[in-house]
Amino acid sequence: MSTALRICPLCEATCGLTLTLDGPRVTGARGDRDDVFSEGFICPKGASFGEVDADPDRLRTPLVREDGELREASWEEAFDLVARRLPPLVEEYGPNALGVVLGNPNVHTMAGALYPPVLLGALRTRNLFTASTLDQMPKHVSSGLLFGDPFAIPVPDLDRTAHLLMLGANPLESNGSLCTAPDFPGRLKALRKRGGTLTVVDPRRTRTARLADRHVAIRPGADALLLAALAQVLFAEGLTDPGALAAHVEGVEDVEAAVREFTPEAVAAACDVDADTIRTLARELAAAPSAAVYGRIGGSTVAYGTLTNWLVDVLNILTGNLDRPGGALFPLSATAPAPRPAGPGKGFALGRWASRVSGHPEAKGELPMAALAEEIETPGDGRIRALVSIAANPVLSAPDGERLDRALAGLDFMVSVDPYLNETSRHADVILPPPPPSQSAHFDFAFNGFAVRNQARYTPAAVPLEAGRMDECEIHARLILAATGMHGAEPDAVDTMVIENTLAKAVTEPHSPAHGRDPEEYAAGLSGRTGPERRLDLMLRLGPYALTLDVLRAHPHGVDLGPLRPRVPQVLKTRSGRVELLPAPIAADLPRLRGALDDIPPDDGLVLVGRRHLRSNNSWLHNIPALNGGTNTCTLQVHPEDAARLGLADGAPARIKAEGGELEVPVEITDGVRRGVVSLPHGWGHDRPGTRMAVAAGRPGVNVNQLLDGTRLDPLSGTAVLNGFPVHVTPSLVTPR
Repeated sequence: MSTALRICPLCEATCGLTLTLDGPRVTGARGDRDDVFSEGFICPKGASFGEVDADPDRLRTPLVREDGELREASWEEAFDLVARRLPPLVEEYGPNALGVVLGNPNVHTMAGALYPPVLLGALRTRNLFTASTLDQMPKHVSSGLLFGDPFAIPVPDLDRTAHLLMLGANPLESNGSLCTAPDFPGRLKALRKRGGTLTVVDPRRTRTARLADRHVAIRPGADALLLAALAQVLFAEGLTDPGALAAHVEGVEDVEAAVREFTPEAVAAACDVDADTIRTLARELAAAPSAAVYGRIGGSTVAYGTLTNWLVDVLNILTGNLDRPGGALFPLSATAPAPRPAGPGKGFALGRWASRVSGHPEAKGELPMAALAEEIETPGDGRIRALVSIAANPVLSAPDGERLDRALAGLDFMVSVDPYLNETSRHADVILPPPPPSQSAHFDFAFNGFAVRNQARYTPAAVPLEAGRMDECEIHARLILAATGMHGAEPDAVDTMVIENTLAKAVTEPHSPAHGRDPEEYAAGLSGRTGPERRLDLMLRLGPYALTLDVLRAHPHGVDLGPLRPRVPQVLKTRSGRVELLPAPIAADLPRLRGALDDIPPDDGLVLVGRRHLRSNNSWLHNIPALNGGTNTCTLQVHPEDAARLGLADGAPARIKAEGGELEVPVEITDGVRRGVVSLPHGWGHDRPGTRMAVAAGRPGVNVNQLLDGTRLDPLSGTAVLNGFPVHVTPSLVTPR
């Protein structure tokens, strides 16, 4: 028996694990008490690491389609087929005949961070679809418009704040999102223990809401109205004070005029929150010695998602809590570029191109995932004929999965990088399975940029690569070579190219640590046994802390880089070099929000919201026995008064219907949802033929996104409206599947 360290890749908390090994087999996982960030915290997902790693349904070899059927193949056969089929399609029909889909698990692996940008740069397709437009794209867009950088996302300074106002987030179940914080529950309890205040705004009385000092059971989708009213109160009562940030902000007066009519009385009915409560929330926020407003998926996947996320930061700015300790600060990752001098940047633009069929504007280089099916189905120039899907299962995660299911079957060619034969990858002509996580090195490129404390941790593979497996980074590198006409070259060629290109630019930039150096000499000094390790070492050396991979190897429990620090104006990349508080696209969308003031649903109407489970992560952990049980169930939660009115019985099937379809699902009667709201979890629906996920198929649940037809989108970000849409619920005599 032996042990090895590993950073958990199963959610955004990025906890350190100590794995127990019996040879190459992971027999247990516990929290790493010496980890500089997580300090021993672990959740059920991390504890199940061994089961995830050893899942017998994980694919061990590539699959290729022959005579309509998938069969096992060698790696050479698989990449040969990609090279034979994909480049000719792009050559004949152009780069936009290829679509690329990136799923959520990409940001949990080194390969997913390092290689898809290279693939996209080489392929030059504009048809990129990612999980962002099913989740956090409104935050990227609002940050881009406010700060000039869509990745400049401030996070609440959880460990020092005195007041936290949280909307549409349930970190006791999700472990946090766009706010990387191991032991989020413990941090919230510590906030209250030190005399701080936690207010949760959510239509459900979640575990997080039950922990709060105040729970505001808002009507789903009305968060932007509530936040606008809070801003109106701050202005009306003279409570605004941007503090040290004032010199770096423009447009405060414009925002004051823009929110003037969103008084507490005006929004109260639409929010179903009384005016006195709204005023109290605003006054407490302004009076707190330090405070942070934090919103997540419940405020993003709604009709006014971008406006909601914009208003979160507007409130932090107006109260002087943006970019100060105890407020909301910008993390600084160890692999971020070295800070440049403050000054104007290139800014952020929306709609540089549009989708071919419906004309959806791009956001951050992406098109709405909800538009993928029509881009495949609709004939004409630019039709997507081939697809590369990496760690994605949009048949379950995107609206109207049945339509997308049919569309994928009509592709000329499809490649999937996925460990499972799932609802989406079953359509692929080539499936390239990465190895289990114990056999991969790990560094959190993405989540360190959202962490509540600056730190850096690297863990090499816990066990050697199993015979017949291929390293995930090598899979990606070989896919790039096969897809771009370089099939047969050594995979290290991709990493060498990236290193050369990065250094060619870095040596010419005055603020770069490599400025004036000889690029070949600099490259020769990089450490690392593999191409990905050398790229990581380069990014660390060029980063803000001048770390190296050798330093991280010498500190296996991580390097603590200290608490978050103020970074404005350096972080700003707007054309003005200032925080642009009322960007033109936001101002143009505000009339739509004003129209919502009178959009009050009938007393007997129902709207649906999703929910998260602690033992789940979207659609990709339902095949793990330890995580597929207990409270992790696919039920329709209904308030007792609504259940009585509709004739619904606890545990009995109900039929739920919306514009995209209808579902049969068992009822769970609970006062954990407010009246007029029903809740169904996301990521279920494992009942399609042709998959190999036995545990998930045994408890398939239903796909909540099938209730949507893909037409409900936040217009600025293209994000699908997955919460707060109307549904019709009736008792059913049909036993749910």
